Amino acid sequence: MTVANNAQTARARGAAIEQIAAQWLCQQGLTLVTQNHHVKGGELDLVMRDGDILVFVEVKHRATTRYGHPLETVTYQKQQRLVRAARLYLARCGTSSPCRFDVLAIIGKAPDLDFHWAKAAFDAF
Repeated sequence: MTVANNAQTARARGAAIEQIAAQWLCQQGLTLVTQNHHVKGGELDLVMRDGDILVFVEVKHRATTRYGHPLETVTYQKQQRLVRAARLYLARCGTSSPCRFDVLAIIGKAPDLDFHWAKAAFDAF
């Protein structure tokens, strides 16, 4: 398998997990606005609504926690990129709704998945 095929496979797995995450969050009462929103310098996995609040959700998946919990992968630098991407999204959409940043960690292999939802995982700084 070539590097390009590995990248395509990883992207396909990521897209599938993000779809599962969106469905799970909808079952929890959120509404999907958009997913995989690309902006200069970053990507927003899921943009959802929780009532009047616009929620930017970073989805992280790991098959096991052998090398750490997926929540640990959202570093300060990653948070800065997400905040920058969210600001560009808000400017582009012309909205001024209240916002929050959530992280949804998913552990396991489908169909046996364990969800860990960190609401308001970090603040814009």
